[in-house]
Amino acid sequence: MLLERRKSKTVKIGNCLIGRAHPVAIQSMTKTSTADLEGTIGQIKELDKAGCQIVRLAIKDLDDARALKQIKKHVKLPLVADIHFSFRLALAAIENGADKIRLNPGNITKDCQIREIIAALKMHKIPLRIGLNSGSVKDSGPRSTTMTDKLVASSLDYIKKIESLKFYNLVLSLKANNVLDTVEAYRKISRVCSYPLHLGVTATGSAYDGIIKSSVALGALLLEGIGDTMRVSLTDTPVAEVKAARSILESLGMRSAGVKVISCPTCGRCEVDLIRIVKELEEKIALRKGRKEAFKIAVMGCVVNGPGEAKDADIGIAFGKGQGLLFKKGKACRKVSSRDVVKVLLREMEKSS
Repeated sequence: MLLERRKSKTVKIGNCLIGRAHPVAIQSMTKTSTADLEGTIGQIKELDKAGCQIVRLAIKDLDDARALKQIKKHVKLPLVADIHFSFRLALAAIENGADKIRLNPGNITKDCQIREIIAALKMHKIPLRIGLNSGSVKDSGPRSTTMTDKLVASSLDYIKKIESLKFYNLVLSLKANNVLDTVEAYRKISRVCSYPLHLGVTATGSAYDGIIKSSVALGALLLEGIGDTMRVSLTDTPVAEVKAARSILESLGMRSAGVKVISCPTCGRCEVDLIRIVKELEEKIALRKGRKEAFKIAVMGCVVNGPGEAKDADIGIAFGKGQGLLFKKGKACRKVSSRDVVKVLLREMEKSS
């Protein structure tokens, strides 16, 4: 099944192009103090290896803004400066090499300040993300107005201000802290403009809850063709955010690079410790860096559905009592002891590369 993407404009963020004509880009945000050069550069390099394509950095003072110039010398990923309250920090970030600026319409509101920022963006030819979230959206209008309508109305008001300055190099995000408001806000804004949309749910919580909320909301939108970039926001490491985003895209057939393990949930027929085997396999795969091409490994707990489920995998194993039957491209090869199965699967994977 090929998903039909919403018709959105192309926007260039450093070396990354987003929009309908380009794959959905994965973003994350550093969780270091931006002025901590060693920590921030290290974290960005980890994100790059994990598959992140755009990284956002918190700019809370001039030291953070000035640090961008040094950070850019050591990393490849485009840098987005996250600005709140101070328009002067936006100007400083632009001067120091930011590849995109994120402004929050809830706290950068004065027309004179917006004009200065837009003039600097034009001069440096970089885009602006208008990034709203439910925690800072202005509570204007009737009390009966829903959070979704507040997000959309605030976004459109800000867009109108920016467009009046003849600036159209824009990306939009409208993040609520729950699935239903987030999905509806993006649906509504997608119908009335063609700017690229950065998807996300804000303040999702722990990794477990956050991944579930983000998967439901972002998955629903992506299935409708809505979304050009995405971040899975978690109270966890940035690399965990990228891994979750990759898994969402892979599950929709929108990203296929890397090694993927599929496994059954187990039942009373399973006669091996499949949970331990799968965890060990995934841990050892994660330690093996560098494989970019798609490769699927199937690990099944019994022979009832195992061979059938494994037939489209590059390699697979279907277990019986204490041993399993190894498959390659759906064809049975030989029996393998459960003690050796991880080692055998890894060796077969390496032989195929």
